[in-house]
Amino acid sequence: MTTSSITAVTLGILSSISRGKSCQSRSAIGPTSVDQFEDWYYTLSRIDNPIIILGDSIVEASTLPRELCGHTIVNAGLNGASTTSDLGPWLLDVLDGKPAAAIVLSLGTNDALGAARSRPQFEANYSALLAQLSKATTRVIALAIPSIDVLHRVTSEMQTEAMVLINDYNSALPELAAKGGATFAALPAMPTPHTIDGVHLSAAGYQVWDQAVLQGASSLCGSK
Repeated sequence: MTTSSITAVTLGILSSISRGKSCQSRSAIGPTSVDQFEDWYYTLSRIDNPIIILGDSIVEASTLPRELCGHTIVNAGLNGASTTSDLGPWLLDVLDGKPAAAIVLSLGTNDALGAARSRPQFEANYSALLAQLSKATTRVIALAIPSIDVLHRVTSEMQTEAMVLINDYNSALPELAAKGGATFAALPAMPTPHTIDGVHLSAAGYQVWDQAVLQGASSLCGSK
C-alpha cells in the first residue's frame, strides 16, 4: 500500500471514529494531512457560521485576527496544497452539512511552482473547486496569487518561469470567480522583497495579504 493510500485510509478511520460514520476516500496531500483535517473537524464542529480561509502554506502560516464582524476566522491552510488537492471535498466532509459564513480561497502558488500546470488545467481545477465550495456557503472569495521573489533558492530563471504562470492564473481568476458565483479579491502591490525565502510571505508581505483577505471577507459586515 502506498503512503497516499495509507493516509487516506487512516483519515477515513479517524473520521468514522469522530463522527460515527464512514467517509468517502479522498486523495491525500501528505503525512500531516490526517492530523490537520482532524483538527479542522474538531474546530469547525463547535463553531457556527465561520469565515474559513482555505489554501496552502501561505494561509497556514498566516496570523489573521480570531474573528471578523462576529464570525470566527478559521485557518484551513495546508502545506503543499494546490487546486488538485481535493480541498473542497475534504472541507465539505469536515463541515458535515454546517454552513460557513464565507470561504476565502487562496491557492495557485503550488500549481505554478510544483506542477507548472497550464492555464486550461488551472481553470478547470479552480472552477470545480469553486463549485464544491458553493455548497457550503453563498460567499466565496477568490484571492489573487502573490508573486514570488528572487531570494535564496529561487533563482531569477525560476521566478521568471513561475511568474508567467502566476500572472496567467491571476488574469483568469476574475472571470472564473464571476462564473462560479464567487467574488474576486485582488492583491495590492507588495514590497520587494515580500517573502522570507522567495515564496513564503514575510511580515511585510503578510501585511498586504492580510488586508486583502479581511477586505474580501468584510462584505459580511454589512449583512449582519
